[in-house]
Amino acid sequence: MHAIEQALGQSIMRVYALKPERVRLYGTTVSGYHAGGKDSLFQYGYSKDDPTLKQVKVMMASLDPFGMPLVSDVVAGNAAEDKLYIPAVARVVKIIDGLGLLFVGDSKMSALAIRAHIHQLNQHSLCPLAQTGDTPEEMGQWVKAVEAGEKTLQAVSLEDEKGQRKLLAEGYAFERTVQTTVPSVASETSPAKEQALEWREQVFVVRAESYRKRLLDGLEKRLQQATNLLLALTPPPGRGKRQIQDENALFQAADSILKTYGVKDFLTYTFERQEKRQTKYIGRGRGNAERPKREIIRVRYQMLTVTRQEETLAAHQKTLGWRAYVSDAPADQLTLEQAVLTYRDEWIIERGFHRLKGVPLSLDPLFVRNDDQVIGITNLLSIAVRMLTLIEFVVRRKLQQNQEKLPGLIENNPKKGLDNPTTERLLKVFDCERSSPSI
Repeated sequence: MHAIEQALGQSIMRVYALKPERVRLYGTTVSGYHAGGKDSLFQYGYSKDDPTLKQVKVMMASLDPFGMPLVSDVVAGNAAEDKLYIPAVARVVKIIDGLGLLFVGDSKMSALAIRAHIHQLNQHSLCPLAQTGDTPEEMGQWVKAVEAGEKTLQAVSLEDEKGQRKLLAEGYAFERTVQTTVPSVASETSPAKEQALEWREQVFVVRAESYRKRLLDGLEKRLQQATNLLLALTPPPGRGKRQIQDENALFQAADSILKTYGVKDFLTYTFERQEKRQTKYIGRGRGNAERPKREIIRVRYQMLTVTRQEETLAAHQKTLGWRAYVSDAPADQLTLEQAVLTYRDEWIIERGFHRLKGVPLSLDPLFVRNDDQVIGITNLLSIAVRMLTLIEFVVRRKLQQNQEKLPGLIENNPKKGLDNPTTERLLKVFDCERSSPSI
């Protein structure tokens, strides 16, 4: 399949005179009702679709700006995604001749070894930094530089359908030197050795408005849920109402809630120990003054208040929505605005995944049994995605060149013309014409 993809990609580049500048690398998962096994592709793993099903993982590299797949790899569902980038990049550079390609990926591509490999090939990368290692501490310093007035934010906006500018993000950029070691290329006379590699990269510290709002809404939701659960730990006494009678049990239950919802630093609570004393006669029979008695003490704990730590919470809210992106592309080739808008176009490859897994190709869920069948049908349908994206790109390019619009594509409004039709809409017209009765 690798040879087929390479030949197909090179032919498409040549025939349609494509001038690639950006390649987007992303992975997705495809689930199936399979038993799996130790050596099977179907394994449990992180999934946004259905984590209760076993899955396979698909790594795909697609060509911007129209999302045509270049290479695809099918691996086990529990495979580490960061191990898939370097092989995918190696296959892409065999298809596309030239230097200076910009490979765009998510935070899993930010591993230093991957960025170093791409730089070593004289290509460029753009990805958000994963919040691992020293990055969280560095991120805090970069955000504090804004709060201290040491950095001036540059606005990134986009014009909407009404012609009004809409703020997308704010941020600033700076450069730093990166150093690491990489294996040298082995030859017949000398084995591979570690060699030092150094380069300059841009760091884009960005606060995206939509991302910030989403995080704020999520934090507020978690705070409210945690508050409700803390208060529900100690229901009023009654039939079927289980009471907490041990202080340590209350601490453990409350701590578990705060950790689960990630709000331990933002909520505090108060409680009280309540005692109910009852005197009873020992033994059976009617009570009298001479019968021995015993005192029964029933203890329960009552949650009184749950309070937000407003100062700590406000300080944390100021840090939300910030992300750091890194790229070894020089500043005259990739500005802050270009970096934000480029990464924001991740929907391009996600649309290809939607076509592959949903309508119209319906790969997910998989209904084939053997691993070779899984690989085969995935690769076959990835070729179909190529055709869908290529037809769409060629038609739109021709319409824009001629400044024309194509009518007859909207069922309820056939006179309205489109200059950006989808392949699915075009094929639907041909399907209707074929199925309509002849006169």
